[in-house]
Amino acid sequence: MKLTDIVQKNDTLGGKLFDWATIALILYSVLTLTIETLPNLSPTAVQFLEVSEIVVTVLFTIEYSLRVATSRPKLKYVFSFYGLIDLIAIAPFYLSLGFDVRSIRLVRLVRIFRLLKLNRYTKAIDRFGRALMIAKEEIILFVLATIAMLYLSAVGIYYFEHAAQPEQFPSIPHSLWWAVATLTTVGYGDVYPITMGGKVFTFFMLMLGLGIVAVPAGLMATALTEVRKQESREKSG
Repeated sequence: MKLTDIVQKNDTLGGKLFDWATIALILYSVLTLTIETLPNLSPTAVQFLEVSEIVVTVLFTIEYSLRVATSRPKLKYVFSFYGLIDLIAIAPFYLSLGFDVRSIRLVRLVRIFRLLKLNRYTKAIDRFGRALMIAKEEIILFVLATIAMLYLSAVGIYYFEHAAQPEQFPSIPHSLWWAVATLTTVGYGDVYPITMGGKVFTFFMLMLGLGIVAVPAGLMATALTEVRKQESREKSG
């Protein structure tokens, strides 16, 4: 059996074992990450978890290298969705970036749908990906507009509330927290306006926030409808 068949395919015994081993490793990695956050772990447990993570990362690195080596063309896997997830998961360990993104490996459990032959879920994932591609320009434009709106909201509330609440709104960067909580309609209540101008400004920001929540859902719903129409045309055509 060729190495390519084991690494890249899941319709062979070797390929299935390879993918199941990868999934088991992902679950083990997430489990150890969870255990690491428990307080009052013994030094022995801490040492075991540290060594365990080194071993797991090395194994994931080997898996990543094998997938890159057996891809045709070579860069196909590197720039694929799973390839980028794999790289993001292991890069901080080697670069000593000081933050942990091991939990992102859970995304790769989507592979289990293919292993269990749950084709309807695989098709749903593919359909969602096609919908994202259809709506990508609108989504990018929406994200840029939202970023601009967040900044303008922070500027506005800063000028309305800074004099009255210098500790809560000491600067525009500090006011961004209020802008995020308000425009996403979360409203934690830890920072809120007390001036009349600030309250009126907040009212309008809340109205805009309702749109911010609704627009992405509408874009994706429309795109998914279009994808389904395309599938229907492909089947009938």
